[in-house]
Amino acid sequence: MSDFPAFPRHFVFGAATAAYQIEGAVHEDGRGTSVWDTFTRLPGRVRDGDTGDVACDHYHRHPEDIALLKELGVDSYRFSVSWPRVQPSGTGPVNRAGLDFYARLVDRLLEAGVEPAVTLYHWDLPQALEDHGGWRNRDTALRFAEYAAHVAEALADRVPRWITLNEPWCSAFLGHANGLHAPGTREGTPALAAAHHLLIGHGHALRALRGAGVREAGITLNPDHVTPATPGPDDTAAALRAETQRNLMWTEPLLAGRYPGSEEDTWGELITRQTFRRPGDLALISQPLDFLGVNYYTPSTIRDAPYRQPDPQLRTADDNRYAAVPRPELRHTAMGWPVAPHTLHELLVSLRDRYGDALPPIVVTENGSAERDEPSPDGTVHDTDRISYLDGHLRAVAAALADGVDVRGYYVWSLLDNFEWAEGYGKRFGIVHVDYATQRRTPKDSFHWYRRLIAAQRRAR
Repeated sequence: MSDFPAFPRHFVFGAATAAYQIEGAVHEDGRGTSVWDTFTRLPGRVRDGDTGDVACDHYHRHPEDIALLKELGVDSYRFSVSWPRVQPSGTGPVNRAGLDFYARLVDRLLEAGVEPAVTLYHWDLPQALEDHGGWRNRDTALRFAEYAAHVAEALADRVPRWITLNEPWCSAFLGHANGLHAPGTREGTPALAAAHHLLIGHGHALRALRGAGVREAGITLNPDHVTPATPGPDDTAAALRAETQRNLMWTEPLLAGRYPGSEEDTWGELITRQTFRRPGDLALISQPLDFLGVNYYTPSTIRDAPYRQPDPQLRTADDNRYAAVPRPELRHTAMGWPVAPHTLHELLVSLRDRYGDALPPIVVTENGSAERDEPSPDGTVHDTDRISYLDGHLRAVAAALADGVDVRGYYVWSLLDNFEWAEGYGKRFGIVHVDYATQRRTPKDSFHWYRRLIAAQRRAR
């Protein structure tokens, strides 16, 4: 495909991964136990009983993976640091062997001409902190800032871009409200407290990063493109409840220094009787960002629905009187997610329109698709659906740029097939196929397509 969309001269093209999904080596070099190590051992929580114990063995094979990044030609590689690898119990002394792994990774990336971008928290909370309340406990936010300071002290001189949290919505609600992710609990107000304390942790960590002199610091959200199923008042109100939960409860404190005006209709007494917010929290949370990371995969069409949860004290993550409407007219990925690339353009424009000058530059920190691709008899992987997905969404980013949205970069999810959380190894998002039995890496057609796109942009520069 030669008619690639055009991007600005300094637009960053990257690829992304996360520590627990690829590293393996969960018992090596002093790494502590994470909530995901514990969760994967609970019967029935992860498809086929899979764990991240080995994953892609990136801990040992990262030189091979860096060679793939160099071949791909990306400007930047976004990876996450495993908190329990650096601080096994989430507090106290640094595990030097764990921190040294990330120092070696950064050095080898720079030698390959690939700029590192660090995510400090991609869901792998040290189990020792969970045992003391985890993110329900405000103290965890302070421990997170200490951890951030340790990592920044070691790497800030070589890592320009830092992300505090990845998708706090997932940590708070998939983890604490509907139990689909670690720690796997079903809670009401404690889930909302976890959401708030994640933002408090972001604020404290941002101060720690600034104190260490990092060049760029931000946070990554997964905002949803929400559309009411009909223009009627019931569906419109339901869509606002969905948008409050997925978007506004994060963007309003971060970008506008306020809580969303629609939260009472969304949460009811769970929010009106909360005690976890304190004076000064909004000022801490709403410190200026150098960029906002946006992870985007699929849109939502929402209709009004009755409560499904009979207990009012548990009505949090997916029980705010709304339901998703199927979109049979659209292609769906292997995750069952409808594909509508133009909605990424609309989401980016809507963020600009809502927040204006308060919106920092945007970086699309994840975008990709799980597809049903397997090696053909000759060993190649022809993932045409993934190429179509990536092409459509990159064109949506280009359209947003043409409409004046300040988008600075795009990271494909993911470099490698990997441990896909509760889906185990059954869903493949990578542009590189991983044979988990042999750990053999095979670049897919999408890898070569993305490489050509990046090369074309560089020639145009």
